[in-house]
Amino acid sequence: MIVAGAVVQGTGHLAAGRGCQDAFKAVDLGDAAVLAVADGAGGRERSALGAHIAADTACRVLAEDAPGPADSPETWTRWTAAAGARVVAEYVRSVTAVLRATAPAHRPDPPDPSDAGTVDTGALAATLAAALVRPPWAAFVSVGDCFGTLLTREAATAAEPEPAERCHLVLPPPGPGAPEPVFLSSPGAALRARTFVVWEPDLSGVVLATDGCAALTLDHPSVRGLPPEAGPLPSERFFCGLAATLRANGGDAEPLRALLSGPGAARTGDDLTVLCALAGGR
Repeated sequence: MIVAGAVVQGTGHLAAGRGCQDAFKAVDLGDAAVLAVADGAGGRERSALGAHIAADTACRVLAEDAPGPADSPETWTRWTAAAGARVVAEYVRSVTAVLRATAPAHRPDPPDPSDAGTVDTGALAATLAAALVRPPWAAFVSVGDCFGTLLTREAATAAEPEPAERCHLVLPPPGPGAPEPVFLSSPGAALRARTFVVWEPDLSGVVLATDGCAALTLDHPSVRGLPPEAGPLPSERFFCGLAATLRANGGDAEPLRALLSGPGAARTGDDLTVLCALAGGR
């Protein structure tokens, strides 16, 4: 499996003198990969650190006791739902520990460590999208406005030795007029987390991205002659082209970094992060 990712500081952040607030991490499990991308809340004091904690936490949780390819849909569904709740709980525990450890020395004795409500974890607020990719399964955990795309490709045949790859937006970003995004540190985040499982025998890859990438990677439905209600569609030129490039070069992420640094991406002003796992390579 090929795993590749890149993060590029947004032009708006650069102009404002703000550091990059995105983060990503991946874990190789041999026959599977765990992916996580996180986006620190803009304007929050330490949201970049929060994004790194979120990506690290998600990868650690999703790599533990993961179901196998032969396990039942019920097993996968239960495990994914439990993993989503654990990601939120572990994130809150970690950022609470960080905030207490870095509190001013003159602060009074800290309260009971089990009482996370006494610490404002919003300073490290972040959104998250994570996935365990173990073909033919893909399990997703999401809090906030990051998004995810599934790639499929049918088996080769004599009539079609190189079948086309297709992309499917299985974890869409919020649409226009949607409420403010939920953060991992938001009250009730565990109840508002999205968790789901996809079984797809033709699964060929999973791509996760932070919300700053939407303008670069998603098409308006009118591009395919569909009404606005159809919602955003994954750009075949971006996702399928990226997969072909990474398979051809063995997973070198430099072409991906170049895409995220190009003129088409610069107009968003936001940080951009893309991370993918592709079957059929090493």
